[in-house]
Amino acid sequence: MIRSYLLLLFCVTLWGSNFVFGSMLVKEFPPLFLADIRLVFTSLFLLSYAWITKKFVKIKPRELGLLILLGLIGTLANQTAYFNGLLTTDATTASLILSMSPIVTAILASLFLKEQFTRRMKIGSVLALMGTFCVVGVGAGLSISKGVMLIVIAMVTFSSSMIIIRKLTETLHPFISTVYSTTVGTLFLTPAAMLTLDPGSHISREIWAWAMLILTAIFMQGICGLVWNQQLKVVGTGKAAVFLNLQPFVAMLVGFLLLGSHVTAIQAGGSLLIVTGVIVATVRSKKASVDKQHKLMTDRSESM
Repeated sequence: MIRSYLLLLFCVTLWGSNFVFGSMLVKEFPPLFLADIRLVFTSLFLLSYAWITKKFVKIKPRELGLLILLGLIGTLANQTAYFNGLLTTDATTASLILSMSPIVTAILASLFLKEQFTRRMKIGSVLALMGTFCVVGVGAGLSISKGVMLIVIAMVTFSSSMIIIRKLTETLHPFISTVYSTTVGTLFLTPAAMLTLDPGSHISREIWAWAMLILTAIFMQGICGLVWNQQLKVVGTGKAAVFLNLQPFVAMLVGFLLLGSHVTAIQAGGSLLIVTGVIVATVRSKKASVDKQHKLMTDRSESM
């Protein structure tokens, strides 16, 4: 279990760093075009790896339905709502809304996957959410507007996509699930991204910008997507989602190291709350670990 937590932490560290790299890339490419091109390179990477390792499998009608649903909700709706919401919503407000996704995911997991939403997970989620509020901006007022509603939709669709992925991996290997879902999502997003382009759209010709775009696509969306989906089966959707609260902390740290962003005492304290919340929600008590081990041994002895 510790190995799974470390792998989830690895993914969240790269995803948190992605906020900094994304803020640099969005100045070089149109937002929705940027999201689509990154997915194109991610899909090419995953499809190439699946072809080389002969991982392709025939999918069933139920799995195809889930893939289409995932493409529509987790990619097309999510990316469209997110980037259009950012046009009229400041980053602080958007980050605060998106930081609620772990709690929403845990609630959805308890409703649709019958995963237990324990008291420890509730306490950890609240602590992490409080910390996230401090990190992204204390006292940021939320007003109901079109942009805010779009960011809320982006948050809910992201949480919903994690539930769909978990259902998909019940019958389909996590790796091929990631390959197919990313590819289907790209097919849905590409037409929408092309429609947003106009003759005046700025598309960078800088080598560093394209290199950063491709590398972040492969590592942060390709490799991390594979690792994350694999670990969902190990730790459960609700617990894995709590790790997402670490992203604002990582973004703040990377921003400070690479861009020299100012870090306040309140933000530092909020980051500590986030880490504490993740630990509370994910680390089992000694008694719980002993009880589970005893149950496994009992079940094994009864089956012999």
